[in-house]
Amino acid sequence: MDIIDAHVHVYAGADPRYPEFPGAPPRDPVAPPSFTPEDLFTHAKPAGVERINLIQIRFYGFDNSYMLDAIAKYPRVFVGTAVIDPFAADIERTMGQLGEKGIRGFRIHPRLSKQPGATWLRPDGYRKMFAAAARSRQVMSCLIDPDCLAELDRMCSAYPDTPVVIDHLARIGADGIIRAADVNALCGMARHKSVLCKVGGFYALGKKKPPYTDLAPLIERVVTAFGPERCMWESDSPFQVVSPHAYQASLDLVRHRLEFLSNDDKDWLLYKTAARVFFS
Repeated sequence: MDIIDAHVHVYAGADPRYPEFPGAPPRDPVAPPSFTPEDLFTHAKPAGVERINLIQIRFYGFDNSYMLDAIAKYPRVFVGTAVIDPFAADIERTMGQLGEKGIRGFRIHPRLSKQPGATWLRPDGYRKMFAAAARSRQVMSCLIDPDCLAELDRMCSAYPDTPVVIDHLARIGADGIIRAADVNALCGMARHKSVLCKVGGFYALGKKKPPYTDLAPLIERVVTAFGPERCMWESDSPFQVVSPHAYQASLDLVRHRLEFLSNDDKDWLLYKTAARVFFS
């Protein structure tokens, strides 16, 4: 089976060519000091992963250079999801220019908009991004908690043709508790036909322990609501490769431990959905 990882961060160590932006949040002390494409390959290739969607790491801010260089170096492996300033001028032009360099989506989250979850998509720049993405078919990739879903629901109603992906199962269970109301809110987003969901980030959800089978009921609800053709597996490495977690453990949950998934369902989650969204 061909496999695509829909969500990985790569970054350098202390390299003057790729500086962190002034005032950048500290790097996660648990994560490795660097996670280069070559580091990634030591985990992904033995697992059978051949193509990967890279996600801009937060401490590089709006400078997507490291990710763009990785895409240029391995164009048959990588595409990317960039981060741009929602308050900047010429947003549509920037999106188009990055699209020519292999950027298939843009990560958005409340911290960028400087507004709380209930109003996080109100800045005018996001209206421009959603409108442009409906034309370019670039994805709005949402790093959000469940309290942000109502505002995303509003925006998806206003821009029904914009492709949207919700990362990490909307981080349901990040505090260890999987609440029915949160699951219902996420599944309710399935009414928007252009909204998809990434199934991953298992190391950070629920009991946060491999083999992650405590997440099976949540995943079943989501896959049932969206349909497997709108769900895609993600590892969220490098965080998924830090002990006691492992890259293969995340993949094995989908491949071998979710009994409700048919072989065709697994093909969608592990390859076909991400291939259609990011590589077609």
